[in-house]
Amino acid sequence: MTGRRRKPEQKYVMISVVAERYDIHPQTLRLYEREGLIKPTRSAGNTRLYDEEAIRRLEIILALTRDLGVNLAGVEVILNMKERMDQMQGEVDRLLDYVKREAMERRVSMERQHALVKVQSGPLTKIR
Repeated sequence: MTGRRRKPEQKYVMISVVAERYDIHPQTLRLYEREGLIKPTRSAGNTRLYDEEAIRRLEIILALTRDLGVNLAGVEVILNMKERMDQMQGEVDRLLDYVKREAMERRVSMERQHALVKVQSGPLTKIR
């Protein structure tokens, strides 16, 4: 299984550091990767490297398994639902931005139509 390749501008942490920081065995991290729960990037030498996104995901996994007793199948379902909800939130945000822009454009258009002095768009001409 090939992971994502690393981007030079991001910060990465090796598997041993992640395992120690979160008090988890490196084999457990490898299991999470095999199960598709986390996707560490790989170095040129194929070393697993964890970026901020992978670590955030790991923190969610650990909260679900350690604190709430959720099994890995449940974790997968929850993570997939969270990912889908994040996508949907992005779509809603884009829709709201569009609606706000349209409302602003209509408001400006209405103000021009009802102005005491009508403003015409187009090239400016000098008045003599």
